[in-house]
Amino acid sequence: MYEHLETAEKTQDLSRVVIEPVSRVEGHGKVTLLLDADRRVRQARLHIVEFRGFERFIQGRPFREIPTLVQRLCGICPVSHLLAASKACDHFVIGKAKITPSAEKLRRLLHYGQVLQSNALHFFHLASPDLLFGFDDDAAHRNVVGVINDHPELGLRGIRMRKYGQEIIRILTGKRVHGTGSIPGGFLTPLSTGNRELLLRDIDGIIEWCQASTALARDIFLSNQPAHTLFGQTESAFMSLVDANGAADLYDGVLRVTGADGRIMVDGHQPSHYHDLIREEVKPWSYMKFPYLSSFGRQAGYYRVGPLARVNNSVCMPTPRAEEARREFAAFGEGKPVQATLAQHWARMIDTLLCAEVIRELLLDPDIVGTDLMTSGDPLREGVGVIEAPRGTLIHHYRLDDDDNIQFANLIVSTTHNNRGMNDSVRAVAAEYFDGREITEGLLNRIEVAIRAYDPCLSCATHALGQMPLVIEAISPEGQIQSQLIRHADGLMERSPA
Repeated sequence: MYEHLETAEKTQDLSRVVIEPVSRVEGHGKVTLLLDADRRVRQARLHIVEFRGFERFIQGRPFREIPTLVQRLCGICPVSHLLAASKACDHFVIGKAKITPSAEKLRRLLHYGQVLQSNALHFFHLASPDLLFGFDDDAAHRNVVGVINDHPELGLRGIRMRKYGQEIIRILTGKRVHGTGSIPGGFLTPLSTGNRELLLRDIDGIIEWCQASTALARDIFLSNQPAHTLFGQTESAFMSLVDANGAADLYDGVLRVTGADGRIMVDGHQPSHYHDLIREEVKPWSYMKFPYLSSFGRQAGYYRVGPLARVNNSVCMPTPRAEEARREFAAFGEGKPVQATLAQHWARMIDTLLCAEVIRELLLDPDIVGTDLMTSGDPLREGVGVIEAPRGTLIHHYRLDDDDNIQFANLIVSTTHNNRGMNDSVRAVAAEYFDGREITEGLLNRIEVAIRAYDPCLSCATHALGQMPLVIEAISPEGQIQSQLIRHADGLMERSPA
C-alpha cells in the first residue's frame, strides 16, 4: 500500500486521500494527502504519473531537427520550446556570435505573441471561473462556458486576446501550433509589410484589453483580503531572467534570484552556466524532479519561477503601462516580494500587458521587416538556451557527438521549477480545508485552484498521454476505501458510501 512512501511514513497510524487526476490544467497528475491517526494532514504530494522521455529519444537525432521536434512536448506552449531549443542550437551553427537584429526581433515578436496567447488562455479559460464565481460554485457552472454565458464581454475579450497572439504565431511560423520559423542560426522567413500592417491594426485595442484585464485580476485579488493572500501560502525565493539593467526580459538576459526577504541572492548569472546554480533532486513518487539552488541547499535553495517571479525580480518593466502596474503590485508587497499563490493571476496579467506593449514596439521597428535573417560563425559542440516561457524559466541544454547528432539533452521546464511550490501550496490548502472525514467537491476544487495558480503544464514536465477520470479516495492504513468521490468528464459527480 505504501511502497512509494518514505520509510518514516510507513506506519499503521497513517491513511491516504488520493485526488486523481488534477483537472483544468495542461496534462494529468494526482494528489495524495497522507493523514495521521487524528486524520490531520501530515503530508501532501502532487504526483506526476506520466513519463516524458524527450531527453532520451531525441538523442541521436540531427541537431537541426531539434527545435521543431521538441515543440511536440506541448500543444499549449510549443513556441517556448522552439525558441529555447533554437537558442541552444545557435551555438552549433554560429558559436558565440549573435543572430542578426532582424532575426532576434522576429523571435521576440513570436515569443511575446506566444506568452500573450498562453496567458490569456489560462486566465480566461482556466482560472477565471474560480475567480469570478467562487470556489464553491456549482461545478457544472464553474467553467469557461459559464463565464461566456454570465460575462459575455469578458469571455469575448479573452478569446480575442488569445486569437491575436495565435495570429502572430501563424504569420511567423505558418501554423498556430507546431509551425516552423525559428531555426539554428536565425529565422526562416521575413515578415512582410502587409502582415506587419495587419498586426498593427489591432494592437492598440489589444493593449487596452490587457490593461483592463490587469485591473480585473488586481481587483479580484484585493477584493477578499486577507483570505486571498493566505490561500495556499508558501514562502520562497524567485528566479527569472532580467536584462543588464534589471528590467524584465522574456527572451534573453541573465538569471537573478531574489530571496523571500527581498535581498538579491544571485545576480548576473549567465544562463549557459545554469548547472552551477541549480541541482535537480529525484523522488521515488513522481516523474517530475525537484530543482533547488545548489549553493543554498535543498531547503534554503527553494525557489519559484513564472509571472510572479518576473514581477518580483524586476526593478522595472520596460514599457510604461506595465511599469505602472508593476509599481502598484510592488506597493502591495510593501518592500518584499509578493508571495501569495493567488497573486500569480495578477502578475500574469501584468506580464500580458508587457507583452502587448512590446509587440507594438517591435512592429514599429524597421528591423522587423528586414531580410537579413541568418548568421555564420565558429560552431561549438555544446549549447544552452534559456527563455522565460509563459510559466517561467525554461532551460534547454544539448551536446553533440562527432556526427553532429544530439549526444546529451537536459530540459528543465517551468513547471519542474515550481514543483515544490505546488506541493507546498497543496499542503497548505489541504491542512486548512480538509475536515479529516468527508471528501467534498469543494476540497477537490480548492486543491486544484492552488495548483492552477501556477498554470502548470504537466505535459511539458512529463509528456503525459491519455485521459483519466477524477477520483478522490480516503483509504485506511489497512487498504479499505472509507469514502470515494468521482467527477466524470461531463462534470457529473458520483459518491460511493463509506
